[in-house]
Amino acid sequence: MSKINVEGSETSIIAINNRDYISLTDMIRNIENGSALIEKWLRNKNTIEFLGIWEEMYNTNFNSLEFEVIKNEAGFNRFILSVKQWVEKTNSIGIVARAGRYGGTYAHKDIAFEFASWVSPYFKLYLIKEFERLKEEEQKKLGWDIKRNLAKINYRIHTDAIKNKLVPDKLS
Repeated sequence: MSKINVEGSETSIIAINNRDYISLTDMIRNIENGSALIEKWLRNKNTIEFLGIWEEMYNTNFNSLEFEVIKNEAGFNRFILSVKQWVEKTNSIGIVARAGRYGGTYAHKDIAFEFASWVSPYFKLYLIKEFERLKEEEQKKLGWDIKRNLAKINYRIHTDAIKNKLVPDKLS
């Protein structure tokens, strides 16, 4: 798990199936009545359409039939949808609701950026900037680690070659 600081709001990032998921819960932690924002966002017809398109692109097990039912009901005053209901009905992989120590609502980075723009375009731009900075740091660290491992492997190859080819079996 990684954390980034976006305009004073510490936001968690976790990896699920080698994909980055950003905490929506952390994004709204410092906003008054923020806990209701995720469900309000999920009630929006445009949000449902966006989530459906994303799922169809990346999720082979997405329940398109149930998605159509939800999409047709979205926008009505009586329409209510929680993250848990969305996941259960559609087999969604883009949004995850977790309980426990690192609990909260997490969304794939594409979806999290969309949510951030709904909350505040200003916040979204800083979120993207900090996320990119984190990824650059991870790449630099990975680059250093790869070079270290290559040097370690090359050292073993060189010492074995010298031992096997240049040093005679028996030295007097």
